[in-house]
Amino acid sequence: MKKNMKAAIYMGKENIKIKELPIEKIGDYDVLIKNIYSSICGTDVAVYNHGPNTGHRITIGEEFGHETVSRIVAIGKKVTDFKIGERVYPYPRYAKEDTKRAGTIGGFSEYILVPNAKRNYSLYSIDHKINDKIACLIEPFTVGCRAARRCELKKNQKAVVFCCGTIGLAAAITLKYFGLKKVMICDISDFRLKIAQKLGFSTCNTEKESFDEKARNYFGEAHSLKSTVADIDGFIDAAGAESILNLFMDYGKIESKFVSVAVNNSLRNIDLLNLTFSQKSIIGSGGYMPEDVKDVIEIMKSGKWDIESIITHEFSLDNIENAIQMASDTSKSLNVVIKF
Repeated sequence: MKKNMKAAIYMGKENIKIKELPIEKIGDYDVLIKNIYSSICGTDVAVYNHGPNTGHRITIGEEFGHETVSRIVAIGKKVTDFKIGERVYPYPRYAKEDTKRAGTIGGFSEYILVPNAKRNYSLYSIDHKINDKIACLIEPFTVGCRAARRCELKKNQKAVVFCCGTIGLAAAITLKYFGLKKVMICDISDFRLKIAQKLGFSTCNTEKESFDEKARNYFGEAHSLKSTVADIDGFIDAAGAESILNLFMDYGKIESKFVSVAVNNSLRNIDLLNLTFSQKSIIGSGGYMPEDVKDVIEIMKSGKWDIESIITHEFSLDNIENAIQMASDTSKSLNVVIKF
């Protein structure tokens, strides 16, 4: 067994170092996993481009990364629930027994020690029908799945998702999985929208096309307090642009819902009177729960959607800075992964 491993260490804005670190000693109830693929999250991109406190709690001088698929390579003496060689998804909230480390479990390191490992809690087994590349998207898909669930829409209802990144596409796919027939995806990247179209979604480039016109044509019409608008029951914001909440306030029909899953700490003014009389809802969706993991695994097992097409680029760990820079360019990339 190796004593050391390669690890990407976050050193601050636009600064990542690849270092050799000792592999943590395995306790009686611990499991050591070796990463196979890890996906780059939008928050990883944010802290790389803008510095600490712009995404997950990523500490300068420490490991980071949290979207990963791994294989068990060693187990503690008293571990009976796992086997060496088993493929697993490390659940970031509990993988390190510290929810504050949900964004820094070591996805960009060769190995992760999972203390006091528990099945369907800190580690989930991955079905053989899900390949390695797709499996590394389980984490961002659970975030999108949670946003779709928070909408609480029925099968005959309709939804629009803003942002054609991994989480936005995951939300849209989950809405379809939940039974919605009409789901539109909006973005300003033609590169990403073409991928959404191939996945079977109606799309709108809000920079080049009229959202109101395209939405009315696709969804039909309904009433708001003041006028006729597109018949949309749920708006999911996975982008965080200021204009999206404004659009919901202007174009949301009576009893429509707005779910925010984007990371955005800006303060906003809300027309509460409009919200009250139109009976509209604004809902937050942060993180994920075990039920979302189970649904995502079922979605991926089903094979109904070409989820691997969301991954547009692959890099080695040694080239992680180039990988994050590529992930920053929405005109050329969608999801970027690290292959170990």
